[in-house]
Amino acid sequence: MTHVVFAQDAPAGSGWTSLIFLGLMVVVFWLFIIRPQRQRAKTQASLADSLSAGQEVRTIGGIHGRVISVDEESVVLQVEEGKIRVSRRAIGSRVGGDES
Repeated sequence: MTHVVFAQDAPAGSGWTSLIFLGLMVVVFWLFIIRPQRQRAKTQASLADSLSAGQEVRTIGGIHGRVISVDEESVVLQVEEGKIRVSRRAIGSRVGGDES
């Protein structure tokens, strides 16, 4: 019984091509997912830090109200006939001309 084995050459540069493709995928992932998420988080954090009594806001759940008081962890909002306490991080945007 005779076995014939043929040697095959790997395509030149296939390792580099895969490495470059992987690098491009990481860059695209960063540009379209990680970077915008960090910008949104930074914007939301600055909004939460700038809250003061009297501002009209909208929570991320869609509740509209006027800020009555602010402490380190929460915000008390005046809504229609009552009050509600929400987390500072739950404030989604200001309502009015300076909408964020």
